[in-house]
Amino acid sequence: MNQNKLFWSVAKVVVFCTALSPFGWMVWDAVQDNLGPDPIEVLHFRSGDWTLRFLMITLTCTPLKLLFNWTFQLRFRRMLGLFTFFYATVHMSVYLVLDLSFSWEQMLEDVPKSPYVLVGMAAYLLLIPLALTSTRKMIQRLGRNWKKLHRLVYVIAVLGVVHFFWLVKADLSEPLIYAVILFVLLGIRLTHAMQNKKIQLSAIPALRFFQLFKN
Repeated sequence: MNQNKLFWSVAKVVVFCTALSPFGWMVWDAVQDNLGPDPIEVLHFRSGDWTLRFLMITLTCTPLKLLFNWTFQLRFRRMLGLFTFFYATVHMSVYLVLDLSFSWEQMLEDVPKSPYVLVGMAAYLLLIPLALTSTRKMIQRLGRNWKKLHRLVYVIAVLGVVHFFWLVKADLSEPLIYAVILFVLLGIRLTHAMQNKKIQLSAIPALRFFQLFKN
């Protein structure tokens, strides 16, 4: 193994351990009884926060390439996306297992009263196919459809922010921060896509002109 491969292998281990550490702290605080008077609520919010954080970090990878031509972060994008799904699963498990004790009747009663539950469920269900198709074999098998499928991440991000807004009743500062970050990231992607479309459209007359000479 050359030094370059060794470096990136070590870097991936570091990123993996760093990404897993919030979950370790949650488990440690639960074992040590450091979660306060309402541990389920604390776990619910902490797992949800880390889901959104990893989702935003994952969405930042491409804009960094577009703005600064950085590519190193793309090596970790799949791992970061899977950690988004991991913390979303923890978040959902806290709700279904610890809060509701698998009471589907209680969940159905919560939906009309708390629409954020339905939005959160929708976001999680959309995450599942993205996680299942994150392997190299699935990327090759799906081909162009893989990119189309994984564009659902933008819908998921919007649903996640809306879910947070509806969940928080008093202080909206934190969900507003996520909304601004998402708006900026989507704005960068949209601006770049529009610029590419303009370039392609402007190139069409020129291509036709050169084709006249070929004939």
